[in-house]
Amino acid sequence: MLWQQAARGDRAAFGELYKRHAEAVWNYAYRLTGSWTSAEDLTSSTFLTAWQKLSDLILVNSSARPWLFTVTSNLVRHEYRRLGRFSRMLTRLPVNDTTRDHADDVADAADADHRLRMVLDAVGKLPNGERRAVELCLLGELSTAEAAEVLRIAEVSVRARISRARSKLRGFLSDTGAGIDTTAEEGR
Repeated sequence: MLWQQAARGDRAAFGELYKRHAEAVWNYAYRLTGSWTSAEDLTSSTFLTAWQKLSDLILVNSSARPWLFTVTSNLVRHEYRRLGRFSRMLTRLPVNDTTRDHADDVADAADADHRLRMVLDAVGKLPNGERRAVELCLLGELSTAEAAEVLRIAEVSVRARISRARSKLRGFLSDTGAGIDTTAEEGR
């Protein structure tokens, strides 16, 4: 009998037993888990356990299949318990304990400073009247009515200056990739 030969250390006999029962064990493991990879791992673990416990093997109607299935189902239960413990442990961990890298903040700030400098340089190239309108409305977020009052000009003139300035700024900044919000509300 193959199991007795395998129990005496005959590797070829155990290999033959593996060939006879591995597919049935894999199918059983797959039905228990619904996972191909888990079924493969469980089949390997089942036969490793069988090799280690050949002397404990109990044949039912001259078949080791029931014993192998019992080993497989025990391994599945152990795995589910382990995953349950792992899941419960994860729920006890703080949700957001990651620390932001200070270097990222420094790099972001430097990049923002560089973009702002490019925008301000472009605004500085505008004619004085347009520059003042942009500074008040686009950078300072004043309404056109408020800017008109500060500049002591008509509101329609502020809108015209901003319109011309936007066109010029798009040209100045198109090659740099920097920009300002040229869609800011004019009539706030």
